[in-house]
Amino acid sequence: MISLRNLEKSIPLGPSRLFLLRQINLTIQQGDFVTIMGPSGAGKTTLLSILGMLDAAWTGEYEFWGQQVDRLSTKQRQALARDQIGFVFQQYHLLDDLTVAENLDIPLSYRNVRASERAALVADTLDRFSIVGKKDLYPRQLSGGQQQLVGVARAVIARPKLLLADEPTGNLHSEQGREIMELFARLNAEGTTIVQVTHADANAAYGNRVVQLKDGWLVGEVETAGRRTG
Repeated sequence: MISLRNLEKSIPLGPSRLFLLRQINLTIQQGDFVTIMGPSGAGKTTLLSILGMLDAAWTGEYEFWGQQVDRLSTKQRQALARDQIGFVFQQYHLLDDLTVAENLDIPLSYRNVRASERAALVADTLDRFSIVGKKDLYPRQLSGGQQQLVGVARAVIARPKLLLADEPTGNLHSEQGREIMELFARLNAEGTTIVQVTHADANAAYGNRVVQLKDGWLVGEVETAGRRTG
């Protein structure tokens, strides 16, 4: 699904440049559940942003589903990301002036899904995530855990091939975090490829691979058993 070759990211620093990522070579197969770990400043979120095509200021090669992302125009990259990738943000990024149901409808409207089909998908997703009773509430009326659940629902409603998650349980208490990770495990078992950034070993245990970054370098990669939900 994904192949990165000699990918680098740097920013100007005085007369020289500061490298945030150095010579990253990484392959992610369809159906993988990959965890990116490392200390603060290692380049984890930077790498996730590049995978999600939110950042185009890098060098090297990035192949996604047979397409060379590094050769695509901005418009082409945006279209590819919109159609294939879902993103779960640590800070939720819900639209405050829209209800839960309206927040879920947004990614479908970007894809020109018909209104009747969008309504059915929103209803199905509300039911799947057990948030039917919250559909007319605004984000400010939800707890942090409920907002994160809506954020996950919004990320997967359009059935993306790839789900990216940046510290998805960072603002949640342990039980809420476990519920989110169990949900990720179910989505992965259903065929969604997942890449998450986390500091938590417990979260990493749900995946099948752990990639370690340090000072922008990929310094290690191990396979894990992964957890399967019942």
